[in-house]
Formats: sequence, C-alpha cells, structure tokens
Amino acid sequence: MSPSSPRTSPVKPALSVLDLAPVPSGTPASAALHRSVALARHAERLGYVRHWFAEHHGMPSVASSAPEILIAQVAAATARIRVGSGGIMLPNHAPLKVAEAFHTLNALHPGRIDLGIGRAPGSDPKVTRTLRAFDGGQFPALLAELLTLSRGDAPPGHPLHGIRVMPDDVHLPPIWLLGSSGASASMAGEAGMGYAFASHFSHTPAAPAMLAYREHFQPSADFPHPHAVLCVAAVCAETPEDADFLAGTLDLMWLRLRRGEFLSLPSPEEAQAYPYTETERAQVAHYRELTVVGTPETVAREIRRRAEEAQADEIMLTCNLHDHDARLRSYTLIAEAFGAA
Repeated sequence: MSPSSPRTSPVKPALSVLDLAPVPSGTPASAALHRSVALARHAERLGYVRHWFAEHHGMPSVASSAPEILIAQVAAATARIRVGSGGIMLPNHAPLKVAEAFHTLNALHPGRIDLGIGRAPGSDPKVTRTLRAFDGGQFPALLAELLTLSRGDAPPGHPLHGIRVMPDDVHLPPIWLLGSSGASASMAGEAGMGYAFASHFSHTPAAPAMLAYREHFQPSADFPHPHAVLCVAAVCAETPEDADFLAGTLDLMWLRLRRGEFLSLPSPEEAQAYPYTETERAQVAHYRELTVVGTPETVAREIRRRAEEAQADEIMLTCNLHDHDARLRSYTLIAEAFGAA
C-alpha cells in the first residue's frame, strides 16, 4: 500500500487516553492532577497505547495547564505507556522553550514521549492576551522555527544560527499535528508527521481530513507510514441508564461553556436537577451527538464504526466524568470490550 492510498481500519484499533485533568465540583484542582497519575497507571495496566495531556488555561474545569510537567510526572510513574501532549498549543509558546522542554523529556524517558502540537490558543480571548500568544496564522513559521532549533541546522547568517537546544544529544520526540477542521491535515502529511483529529468537540467530519493526510503523506524517520488518531469522547457504564446519567455532567458542562460560564464539572445529580428549557435541550442534544454513550457493546460498536469511517489507526478516548471511579470504570469497560485488557 502506498502512503497516499486509502486503508481499512483494523477490527481492533489501538486505544489511547486524552486527559484534561478534569476538576469536578467539590474537589480541589490539585486532586485532579493526582488522579491523572492514577488514570495513567490504570490505562497502562489495561493496555492503552498512550496517554496525552491537553493544554487549556484559565478554565476551572480543567487542570492541565502545564502538559509538559504532567508528562514528566506520569512518565516517571509508569513503565511502558507512551506519554505526550495533545497538545502543546504552539502559538502560546516561544519555540525554543518547547524544544528545550521536549528534548529534556525525551532524554529522561527515551522512546516514550510524543509531542502533539496544535495551533489554537486553548483559552478565551482574555487569557490569550495574558499569555501574549502569537497569532495562529504564524503557526507554520513557529513550527519551522521549532524544527530548525531542534536540528541545530540554521545556516550562517540565519537568526537562529548557533543556538543550541540543551540537552543537545537528543532530538524532539515524534511530532503529531492536531486538528479539528482539517486545516493541518495536509501539512502533517507533507512533513511526515502523525495526525490527530479532535472529533470529541468538532462536528466537522473527520474522514476528509484523514484522507487528505494520507494523500499528502511523505515518509519520515519517525513515521515511515502514516498514522492517524481519532479523538472520541465516550461514557461507558454497565447499563444504558447509568451511562446516560453519568453523561449528564457533559451536557451541563457544554451548555455552560456555550454561555461563557467557566465552572468546575457539575455532578450528574446537579445536571439531572437543572431546569433545561426546550432551546437548551436542543443545544445539549446537538453536543451529545459528539459523545459515544452506552454499554460496552454499544460503545465499542460505535467507536469501531467511527474508526472505520475515518480510516483511523488509533482511537484516543476522553472521558470527563465527575466521579473518578466511574471514569476509571468507563475506560476499563471500553478496553475489555475491545479485548485490550
């Protein structure tokens, strides 16, 4: 099969975790960080391939504001699972700082680190201004600067000539470009990088972006073959009723975000008691379409369908539930349904 040819997804795609370190109401944000470590250990025992951390700022429901620190902690607390960013929002950072952080991580945990990179700020306009983020349109230039700094191959006369990224005896780990609209797909393919599509919050169909990635793919040292990841939100429980109840947390969370209300994750009891208007119920139903909710059999079947439709090599699951044990159980049931445990 040529790099640009379509492919058929495996019957059992690899499973991974996308972690936002969710902060439930009534729980200190610091506890969410420790729970991420526990989740990573749990996912490793279940056979999940990688554990990525998103980057968000100024959101009381999300504690993953410093992915590189969480990556270091989780990599030190586990033995086999790959750990990375999903992603580092490059416009928020000087490329030199990103290069230094991920050279360091790759030196400390060789062969286990991933660098997922996105172009969105991952925050509201006020926080973005506070971060002094670059314009997202500068993303290609920022990415080129990151790669040049890591390789140390800027020619004489170039502004980056002579700058050494320390430690300088390692390179950046494998790079994945992230997208939710398809804008980064062809860039990822042409650069010989991995590609991850955020269908957990985007209604844009993933299949066209995945196809564009494969059609433009050029082999590289890190990626001799294209590798496409589909990110999916999922809530799994033993019964449909239990799963629907737990997913109420996400319903109310999405509604609040739509209104510009940034609060910690509501409990399913709070969501159940909320007096939704008819308009709000329609909004919630629209967002619920993005999330796979149900029993292990129904969730696994729908995830496989989405993977096959998008021609994804890997499914990255995010499960932002109020109850930590229910969250662990959701990942367990899905892994068992896929035979990964």
